[in-house]
Formats: sequence, structure tokens, C-alpha cells
Amino acid sequence: MERAELTETHQCMNPSATDFPTEALLESAQDLDQLPTSEVLRLIHEEDARAHAAVGRVMPAVEEAVDVLATALSGGGRWFNVGAGTSGRLGVLDASEMPPTFGVSPRIVQGVIAGGERALRHPVEGAEDESETAIFELNERGLTLGDAVVAISASGRTPFALGAFEAAHAVDARRIAITCDPRSPLAEAAEVAIAPEVGPEVVAGSTRMKGGVAQKMVLAALSTAVMVKLGRVRGNMMTHVTPVSSKLRGRAVRIVMSLGQVDRQTARDALRETDGCIETALQKISRSHR
Repeated sequence: MERAELTETHQCMNPSATDFPTEALLESAQDLDQLPTSEVLRLIHEEDARAHAAVGRVMPAVEEAVDVLATALSGGGRWFNVGAGTSGRLGVLDASEMPPTFGVSPRIVQGVIAGGERALRHPVEGAEDESETAIFELNERGLTLGDAVVAISASGRTPFALGAFEAAHAVDARRIAITCDPRSPLAEAAEVAIAPEVGPEVVAGSTRMKGGVAQKMVLAALSTAVMVKLGRVRGNMMTHVTPVSSKLRGRAVRIVMSLGQVDRQTARDALRETDGCIETALQKISRSHR
């Protein structure tokens, strides 16, 4: 899709909310305010299960996106999660977990949220409507050919997310959408569209609920699978974890004990001698056993 077409998608006619799956009314919840607490919670829980099933139905698209992202990162590119509101916060959250969990530099996977750092804790009114701000933010970070942009928007119509694709298109960066509407402008502008159809929310339009659950699941699956493909995991152990706390230092010891087939003291000694680097500690142990 050409840049002009991308821009046109959020300048054209404004359909009614009933045309948007994420704004529709959930019939079973229309008397929500009259239900006892147990029924409210039962309904929420049952609808969350629909999000799980919806993500399961789009796993082929998730697999395709994993291959795109792994190729980008292995070639020296970066991965940008871009979104507004709940979608933006989830993107930042997942990106922020990559350095401590998988030992990658913070520059490799980055979160970009409409409204900036303040928006992580407070609503920034109108920030999601600023497509040009997304373009500016990505350009400031040096978005280029070889990078990948993951635009996240439950409705698939958020101008900030669409702006991110405009920036990506301009430099031929890869474009992946995470949305709950496969017929949305965002899905149509993506190379790979991951679009779990979760249906109407328990509280109409509140996509922090099922929409957020589905987006969180997709992001966690994407990042974990990509890091596995890039060799940041051995077996199912995080051998590149950064042991910066007591809990993580204990985990590092257990990983070295398990993979190195050594006792606790040997594992501790190896980690101390390698400044806590699990992979280097394992290599040291392996050499000593030759």
C-alpha cells in the first residue's frame, strides 16, 4: 500500500461505532450493572477464554511474524512495538522485558507509545490521534531498511499506529500489525496481520479487556519464539538472563547446575569468575571437563 493510501485511511469517512467490532455491544452483558458480583466475574472470565481461542486461530500469522522478526534481528535490524493507550503500554512492557530475560541490548527491541513516558502511567488526551508524532518518533530513532515495526491497535484504526506504518513504508522497514479487526486499515496496510477476532467487550469499547488479553498473548508469544530462534534459550532455560537480583542470581546458579551437570558450589564459582554470564560459565565448565 502506498504512503498516500495509508494517510487516506485515517482522513476518509468516519463510520459509525457499530461498524467497528471493538465498539459493538455484547448482548450477554447488557444488564451488567444489575448482575451480582459472581455473575460479573463469571462473564468476564468466560469472555477472556474467547480471547485465548481467538489467538489460537491466528497462530499461522504469528508464526509468519516470528520469521520476519527473527530475520530482521539476525541481520542487525531492530524491532519497534508502536501503539497508544493499552496497546502502547503492552508494547512497551514486552519490549522492556527483553534485556533482563534474554540479555539483548535495550536498543534491539523498543517500545514507542503515543504521549511518551508520561502515557505509561497517565492518560495523554489526544495523543493517539497524532499520526505525525509516530512518524517523527520513529524517524528520530533512525528507523531504516532492515528494521521491523509492530503496530498495535485493537481497533486497527488508531492514527498513531497507522502513522508508524507510514514511517515504515517510507524506508521499506517490515510491517506487522496486531489488531482485533482483520478488516481494519492497519491490517490491510500490514505485510503480516495478526488479527484475533475476540468479539465485543464486556464493557463496550473497553479493549483493555479481551483485546488487551489477546494482544498480550500475541506479544509474549512473538518475543519468546523470536528469542528462542535467535539462540537466547537453551532447552527451555533463559541462559542469557541478567542476574541482577537475588532471585535471578539463584536462577542463574540453578541453570548452570542443570546444564553444566555440576554441584551448586561449582556453579557459583563459575558464575563469579565470569561476572554472572551464564553462557560463559557453561563454556568454562565444558572446557574443564575435556
